[in-house]
Amino acid sequence: MVFPELARLLENRIAVIADHDLRDHDPEGHLEALKRVSEAIGDWHRSHRSEIDGNLDHFLTGASYQKALLYLETGMRKRCGE
Repeated sequence: MVFPELARLLENRIAVIADHDLRDHDPEGHLEALKRVSEAIGDWHRSHRSEIDGNLDHFLTGASYQKALLYLETGMRKRCGE
């Protein structure tokens, strides 16, 4: 994996989304955690934009974070409709 810091941020975002206990017991805290990690991903994207390829830039620009993580892990894009 070429960008482990980005992968960690993307995995953290997925973990926040999956944290139903936090969401159910502290919706504001859940939203804040989601905003923080999403902002960190955006910051990473802006500071590394010149280093990444068009596919990864496309996914990050469109906030397709699960696709971005899959691309980092496999080097491949899903085909349309998958």
